[in-house]
Amino acid sequence: MFKKILIANRGEIACRVIKTARKMGIKTVAVYSDADAQALHVQMADEAVHIGPPPANQSYIVIDKIMDAIRQTGAEAVHPGYGFLSENMKFAEALEKEGVVFIGPPSPSIEAMGDKITSKKIAQEAKVSTVPGYMGLIEDADEAVKISNEIGYPVMIKASAGGGGKGMRIAWNDEEAREGFQSSKNEAANSFGDDRIFIEKFVTQPRHIEIQVLADKHGNAVYLHERECSIQRRNQKVIEEAPSPFLDPETRKAMGEQAVALAKAVGYSSAGTVEFIVDGQKNFYFLEMNTRLQVEHPVTELITGVDLVEQMIRVAAGEKLPFAQSDLKINGWAMESRLYAEDPYRNFLPSIGRLTKYRPPVEGQTKGGGIVRNDTGVYEGGEISMYYDPMIAKLCTWGEDRAHAIEEMRLALDTFEVEGIGHNLPFCSAVMDHPKFCSGDMTTAFIAEEYPEGFEGVTLGEYTLKRVAAAAAAMNRVAEIRRTRISGTLGNHERHVGEDWVVSLQDEEFRVQVSADKSGSTVRFEDGTELRVESDWTPGQSLATLDVSGEPLVLKVGKIPMGFRLRVRGADLKVNVRTPRAHELALLMPIKLPPDTSKFLLCPMPGLVVKISVEEGQEVQEGQALATVEAMKMENILRAEKKGVVKKINAAAGASLKVDDIIMEFE
Repeated sequence: MFKKILIANRGEIACRVIKTARKMGIKTVAVYSDADAQALHVQMADEAVHIGPPPANQSYIVIDKIMDAIRQTGAEAVHPGYGFLSENMKFAEALEKEGVVFIGPPSPSIEAMGDKITSKKIAQEAKVSTVPGYMGLIEDADEAVKISNEIGYPVMIKASAGGGGKGMRIAWNDEEAREGFQSSKNEAANSFGDDRIFIEKFVTQPRHIEIQVLADKHGNAVYLHERECSIQRRNQKVIEEAPSPFLDPETRKAMGEQAVALAKAVGYSSAGTVEFIVDGQKNFYFLEMNTRLQVEHPVTELITGVDLVEQMIRVAAGEKLPFAQSDLKINGWAMESRLYAEDPYRNFLPSIGRLTKYRPPVEGQTKGGGIVRNDTGVYEGGEISMYYDPMIAKLCTWGEDRAHAIEEMRLALDTFEVEGIGHNLPFCSAVMDHPKFCSGDMTTAFIAEEYPEGFEGVTLGEYTLKRVAAAAAAMNRVAEIRRTRISGTLGNHERHVGEDWVVSLQDEEFRVQVSADKSGSTVRFEDGTELRVESDWTPGQSLATLDVSGEPLVLKVGKIPMGFRLRVRGADLKVNVRTPRAHELALLMPIKLPPDTSKFLLCPMPGLVVKISVEEGQEVQEGQALATVEAMKMENILRAEKKGVVKKINAAAGASLKVDDIIMEFE
């Protein structure tokens, strides 16, 4: 077994590998850029080597710099994680020449399967069902448009060396094919150092289901069942689960055996994933094979009990797999929610800054008999950088069945505290309560279909609103009583806390009476409903765990004048708790309107201007591309919201902008 390994990656996956290496008694070496000098993976590793400036193409994907770090530290093997150099054949070959073990498949397998074009041809030769498409290299946008028309729209434009949603676009017409080709090419070059593009038919109403395979160097290969990854946004997975609620045992077995056969056909060893599109009739089509560890591997670990990172290390060291296919059963159900530094209320635009609060739920066994696991690469007080992928944590739960795993995830999301940046926790909570998701009846179009205008928060039902209103009234009484005890008040001016209150939230008003005793409060509504609220919450606490008439309710709590900002199950609520007279007066207050910014194109995220597509004085049409901004390895095309004339352009290509910086003005 190796004594020391280097992790050629960063963030949560580097931390994940370090944990298993530490468990196995193996020393670890981290690499880091200027932006990651204080990163968690650097602190966790036994040694750390600086490899350059923040951009990945000047640090994490520069093979020579990784090789120098290996020589400096004497690492015997390298784990590449995912992304960056994990599927780069030249990197694997460089390690082989140096006599360093690559904790992954042999370079011929990477060449065969890591390249999406080559892998499709091999799959076709092996009589594996594949999606129709053009497998040759595409030279320019004109050729991309021509090929798209031959295949028939819609088409998927994909980077040959891509992954993680990078370098992928869906095109429904010639204009989108032209723009998508160029954006995919740019993203692929920046993220993977390989700008080759291919095009395939986009299958509508599909499910994205993948099979985890594991093979050793002695000819043994198994599949560790499937993962359902259909909840995606911009081809980027958001929620994953294992197993899939759609597959039956026969389809699962057929997909698994086909995945193993494909792995054996290319002499594969290590962990890998064979991805399929599955239609409504359970017909499955090979998409690609990822010759690396997947982001969502924890859900497979939770239902099989297999540490995939450990097995990768043992296979790389020449050991045989310790189990056969018949040993790998499905135990329970697992869910994964990816925590992204993306603001769902601003169309999921990237958000950067300092994590002023970062407090994940407690890991391990839960009161409900489930399991919580959080794979992360950040800490409270750390910085979220604009240079890398926006994913900062993977929250996973396990339950005895799917409903149990979902309920454990709901509670875990409710107790996850993140402040300082925009994040998608409210969106993940909304998905967990969505009827279509809960039924298991979803496709890769789930987010586009269910949130066509973007995510604007959740509208809570009457029952839940009443529970939140009761909790707010009880919490307000606790805060009021505390305020009566402030020292230094005027004599004979004692403050008394009344029983009558008006709770306003989500365009609803509840007139309530609150009576308290030592163990809690009873909240009575006008319609006669009574709810009992018990909690040990005290003013100033940002998380309130309450019992409302025998049911748990977890609230994230912020303070606003005469009330609270409460976040629960995907809803972000301003809750006012006022006396009846104060409520009456509040209704007379004027409403402050937001400023008019319609004559400006504002930068919606911190990022780098890649391209300005118009000139001063030019007339633009609704939907026309105005500028392209790159942030967190993704290109975003900003379009005109209405017809107009460009009056002034304030930014040029190469400029680094903050949120709401003015890119251009209109007449």
